[in-house]
Amino acid sequence: MNNEVLLKTLQHAPEEPNQRSLAQQLGFSLGKTNYILKAITEKGLLKAERFVNSDNKLAYRYVLTPAGIQERISLTEKFIQRKKQEYETLSQELEQLRQL
Repeated sequence: MNNEVLLKTLQHAPEEPNQRSLAQQLGFSLGKTNYILKAITEKGLLKAERFVNSDNKLAYRYVLTPAGIQERISLTEKFIQRKKQEYETLSQELEQLRQL
């Protein structure tokens, strides 16, 4: 699993009411989403909690663990750094083109 998939999953999993809506948000199949969630949960970045007040006793919500919060921060910082570098590279290329 690449860092972008991990970051998107850590961002959206706590917000979505179920795996189906999370899968739609991520643009993945339900099976792939389930696989990713299981892997992240096994790493200790997410934990699944049952909804106590739900009619559907099989419904879960996903909560970031402290390790998950740290991973999300780290991945976000790396993402921002990469985008800044891309911006700088594009700015330099644009400046070179203007000088032609």
